[in-house]
Parts: sequence; structure tokens; C-alpha cells
Amino acid sequence: MQAECLFFERRAVSPAFAVYMGSCMVERKYRLREDHEVKRVRSRGRSVAHRAIVLRYMPNALEPPQNRYTVIAGKRCGNSVQRNRLKRIVREALRGYHPYLVPGHDIAVVCRGGVEEMPDTRTAQEYLTTILNRTDLIQPGSELPKVGVAVTASWRDDQANEERTEC
Repeated sequence: MQAECLFFERRAVSPAFAVYMGSCMVERKYRLREDHEVKRVRSRGRSVAHRAIVLRYMPNALEPPQNRYTVIAGKRCGNSVQRNRLKRIVREALRGYHPYLVPGHDIAVVCRGGVEEMPDTRTAQEYLTTILNRTDLIQPGSELPKVGVAVTASWRDDQANEERTEC
């Protein structure tokens, strides 16, 4: 008997893995993919920093308005395993704030420091909350979710109202 496979990002994967990755992976339309776009945000965007995170943002001209994100961890953050862990932690924290942000911005989150300074999602949420409260990115009349609460938002539009657990 052959196991059922689905294609996810051009790879054959099991259905359970596709559901898991579909909820945690940043949807393609919300990613800053091109190198010149990332460089533009990093060079011309407004900057706000707090401890191990620097957030750079600037308006984009997308129609309909939507935010695009990238998470950057340089070699100073450690080896590739540590850098990828930092990026996963920050992406997970950012996923919870996505619905509360004003659409129409390109956002680059730069990690500085190592895994010791940001060991878990709760710490990343604390840092991002502090940073976002200093910017004009929060939608008027909305309040950011509390730090430490499980992230229930999804990157996918079709799953936006379904309950999600932490990945």
C-alpha cells in the first residue's frame, strides 16, 4: 500500500506535515523575497531596536495593501543551526502580531545576539511588543496580544479564523 503524499513548496510530503507547515510557514505573498527589496528596507526604512531585535520598516505600494516580512540573522548570531532557530522563534512571535498591524508595510526583523539572549518565543514576543509599541504599525483601536499567550493567528488567509496551537 502506497502512502498518500501531497506537494508542498514543490516537495512530496505527508498530509500531516503539510498541515503543520501550512500553519507555521509564512505564506509566499507575505514574504520579502527579492534581495533588492530587503536591501531597500534595510537602507531606507525607519529603525526601532530593543535588546536582541532591530525592526526596520517602510511603506510599500502593493495593491491591495499588505505587509511583507523577512527575518535576518547574521553570522554573529552563531552557527547555522542557531541562526535558523532564532529565525523560527522570531517568525512564530511575529505571526501572532500580523493581524494587529496596519497593512501596507515591508518589515525586516534583524536578530542580533545569540540564542542565549532570545531562547524562546516568549522572549521574542516581549521584545517585539516593546518595539511595536514604539512604532506607528499597530492598527488604531487594537491592542497587541499578551506576551506568553499561545499564538492562534495563521499566516494563511483561509485558516485565519481557525484555532492554532504553537508549532
